[in-house]
Amino acid sequence: MSDGTTPRDPEIVTFGCRLNAYESEVMRGHVRAAGLDRVVIVNTCAVTSEAERQARQTIRKLRRENPDARIVVTGCAAQIDPARFAAMPEVDQVLGNQEKLQPESWGLAPAERVAVNDIMAVRETAAHLIAGFEDRARAFIQVQQGCDHRCTFCIIPFGRGPSRSVPIGRVVEQVRALVAAGYNEVVLSGVDITSYGPDLPGAPTLGQMVRRLLALVPELPRLRLSSLDPVEIDDDLWRLIAEEPRLMPHLHLSLQAGDDMVLKRMKRRHLRADAIAFCERARSLRPDMVFGADLIAGFPTETDAMFENTLAAVDECGLTWLHVFPYSPRPGTPAARMPQVHGSVRRERAARLREAGERAAARTLAGLVGRRATVLVEKDDLGRTEHFAPIRLGAVLPAGSLVEALVTGLEGNELRGRPLRDESAVERNVA
Repeated sequence: MSDGTTPRDPEIVTFGCRLNAYESEVMRGHVRAAGLDRVVIVNTCAVTSEAERQARQTIRKLRRENPDARIVVTGCAAQIDPARFAAMPEVDQVLGNQEKLQPESWGLAPAERVAVNDIMAVRETAAHLIAGFEDRARAFIQVQQGCDHRCTFCIIPFGRGPSRSVPIGRVVEQVRALVAAGYNEVVLSGVDITSYGPDLPGAPTLGQMVRRLLALVPELPRLRLSSLDPVEIDDDLWRLIAEEPRLMPHLHLSLQAGDDMVLKRMKRRHLRADAIAFCERARSLRPDMVFGADLIAGFPTETDAMFENTLAAVDECGLTWLHVFPYSPRPGTPAARMPQVHGSVRRERAARLREAGERAAARTLAGLVGRRATVLVEKDDLGRTEHFAPIRLGAVLPAGSLVEALVTGLEGNELRGRPLRDESAVERNVA
């Protein structure tokens, strides 16, 4: 701790998913509570080899910029291969994904340079109450952790452990606290949130949890869900999609591919027809629904015809916001031992998917012009509509506020709009 002065907030560099963003804020709270100074945390991701490379590059840069800081590396990449990060001279300590969330890990003097347990032995997930999020207009909360599936391309279960759920009461408590702190939008996150509940008493489903959450926190204006598996949507969630206006008309799907043979070799739980049927049903219940999706380009054994099926699925499913990844072999996964697609082909296919996504997003954005929207302001005059469409409002407004607006035009990949100041607007500022 610095002498006679307030310790500086830790610098945290977060890679990867929304769950990592949530966990970074938990760590921020632990470091503050411990009164530590000069702490730099790198919260890594292991989804791709590129994410790990970027993490190592960032660690070296952070050491040059912070020669006297305590650099702690954690996250999925550190959990899976702690020795690799511990061998870096820039690193002071490596913490596993369970250890990073424990207050005792953030003592004044680290007890162990490497503290990484067997994540596969963990059977419970604690709900960590946090007051808010640094520099974020919306809040993410963890409702589920880990994954019991074994997709052939994915290393994440070995970084996150088995699937386990946060009890509904704790989720409600967390959301209620965030709304009281001024947050108008909350995102429920996890590794595989559609597997929520079977480990809890009564085995509630994700839809049952969301229904109870919205009933018990009526003051929450907007709720979003992170990545969903299209064949694991329960009846309660379908009813909410149809009837609950506070559940935003934007669902992000874990699709990965649009070809049946590729999906089977990935060991996914859905086929092409399942994805199309899901999107059609959701739109029949809520015609303005938009979809995001994760897609992998150049999975091992993927032929040109297989790729064309995935490319065509963008239009057949009506996808809008695409997260496209060239396939990245992860050592220890079955897909890494399959016949590989050449790197240049993977990159070319990824580029074509991204171009298709850009065209789809342009169509969606053009269709919103002339309509009214409720905008969550993210920073200055930039916000997001209910459909997660970016919009500039032409006026600096409080971050985190909800503003009624008219969409007046489109420039590039952003909508343009103007606030309807004569209309009722929710302007609850994040404290």
